[in-house]
Amino acid sequence: MLKFSDYQNRYKYVRFERQDGILTMAIHHDGGTALWGFGDGSIHTELGDAFYHVGRDAENKVIIFTGTGDAFLENLDPASFVNPEPLTPQFWDRIYKEGKDLLQNLLEIEVPIIGAVNGNAHIHAELVALSDIVLASSTASFADKAHAPSGTVPSDGVHIVWPMLLGPNRGRYFLLTGEAISAEEAKTLGVVAEVLPPEKLMARAWELARMLAQKTPLMLRYSRVAMTQDIKRRLVNDLGYGLALEGLAALGVATA
Repeated sequence: MLKFSDYQNRYKYVRFERQDGILTMAIHHDGGTALWGFGDGSIHTELGDAFYHVGRDAENKVIIFTGTGDAFLENLDPASFVNPEPLTPQFWDRIYKEGKDLLQNLLEIEVPIIGAVNGNAHIHAELVALSDIVLASSTASFADKAHAPSGTVPSDGVHIVWPMLLGPNRGRYFLLTGEAISAEEAKTLGVVAEVLPPEKLMARAWELARMLAQKTPLMLRYSRVAMTQDIKRRLVNDLGYGLALEGLAALGVATA
């Protein structure tokens, strides 16, 4: 098993703090609001590995997963478009592996996760929406802006998660149109448990985390395992296939 010191300062785009077994995991970009990049060494590379390390630290009792600043994850990192890697089988093999790690390693964290959505989650919002308890700032909205709106096949896991959360028809509409769903509507739809004023979001996350942390370690661990088993099955069946389809379509655009 890993120790907190093994990964505490390991990542450029993920900040960790731990108190009384409650681990706060905040994504960021140079200390500010996170940007989504997909170059080698970007947050795309880091986040799946970070989930792996978190999941193998037995001293973590509860995780609070959040962002930094006014948004959870809303924009792409411009650096990803400066001298981008050519779209080769080797490039997509990395994206394929990292794409699987993002979701599979997240679900291999065997303690409860509280998602504190501090603002707009418009890129890979499924990561925080898969938390066991999802809290959202009243300023937040949920969307998938990185795929269909930019001509990319929405099939790197979003095609599994959003139809599951929203229902098949609303989920497909959400993915194909890039629709933004407000925090309040997300609560009505069952995606979000509580909507809070921005200044009260983290306090509520900590309140719930402290309440959960009083439970026995095995109760927490096995509750998480039981409640994520069906989601894991869906990923095993369809995640790799979806990533392959996304890569084929991207290759078609690159060679057109």
